[in-house]
Amino acid sequence: MPSPIRVAVTGAAGQIGYSLLFRIASGQMFGPDQPVILQLIEIPAEPAMKALAGVAMELDDCAFPLLAGIEMTDDPAKGFKDAEWCLLVGSKPRGPGMERADLLKDNGKIFVGQGKAIDENAADGAHVVVVGNPCNTNCMIGASQCKRIPARNWSAMVRLDQNRAASQLANKTGATVNDIGDLFIFGNHSPTMYPAFGLAQINGKPAPQVVSDDAYLQGEFCETVGKRGAAIIAARGSSSAASAASALVDHVRDMLTPGAIHSVAVQSEGAYGFDPNIWAGLPVKTTTPGEYEVVTGLDLSDEFSQQKLAATNAELTGERETVADMLG
Repeated sequence: MPSPIRVAVTGAAGQIGYSLLFRIASGQMFGPDQPVILQLIEIPAEPAMKALAGVAMELDDCAFPLLAGIEMTDDPAKGFKDAEWCLLVGSKPRGPGMERADLLKDNGKIFVGQGKAIDENAADGAHVVVVGNPCNTNCMIGASQCKRIPARNWSAMVRLDQNRAASQLANKTGATVNDIGDLFIFGNHSPTMYPAFGLAQINGKPAPQVVSDDAYLQGEFCETVGKRGAAIIAARGSSSAASAASALVDHVRDMLTPGAIHSVAVQSEGAYGFDPNIWAGLPVKTTTPGEYEVVTGLDLSDEFSQQKLAATNAELTGERETVADMLG
């Protein structure tokens, strides 16, 4: 077997972390022959670290052949030491009455610190995936603190939105998710994001042709995908956990699979009219493990697509202005 890779996970004792860690340790993220050392990071508070110890006990009790070690800490410098993949799951949740701007500023402080700790301690060429919301802008903040780890190694997760969109189209048409292709998420991981149904295929046919209901696609479909997280909170009393963990497994696995084409939030560099300095959901093609290129030239020239792209770009640029004082 190859040498173990070091994988740092923040918020490791939270609900997403609890759903995620066992899948990493079992080989679902990095492959069935790749040993891992889990570097688990939590906040410096007794309840969190005590819960983390319990999670580690359960990981031990699973006797995963690929789990080569578990390290636990509340110190980001130690947690990110020599990490090759940094999965930033933890963030402050939005509380009752909290404005999005307040959430951006509170979480921004966290990601300033984590960005610096990663740049100072992670392995050369480390890859960072941000899950904690608002993930696009948190990713931008973290990447801005780095001098050694390049910005293109920082991505944010919109794969959950892609998975949600595929499920909705499958349910609507009687297809399976395996029948859905070329379905990509553009923009922010928020209700403004655009699941570009006009590009999608269902069993090799254009999705609009199969669905044959433009009002549904432009209305209920986009709204359901964009507000799915809120609907889950209303239904189960807490935010998406297992589905978010599953999407993160998909995100990293496809980032390691040459030829995979999938939705990832990366620095846009002006693609599809986005501000070049924001992190926006875009279709990317993995070229070599951990490296990618943005898929360009897709036709989004119709009026509806242009309106949706403009709206999510405006939200992302507005978020950048809100946290401008935190950008390194």
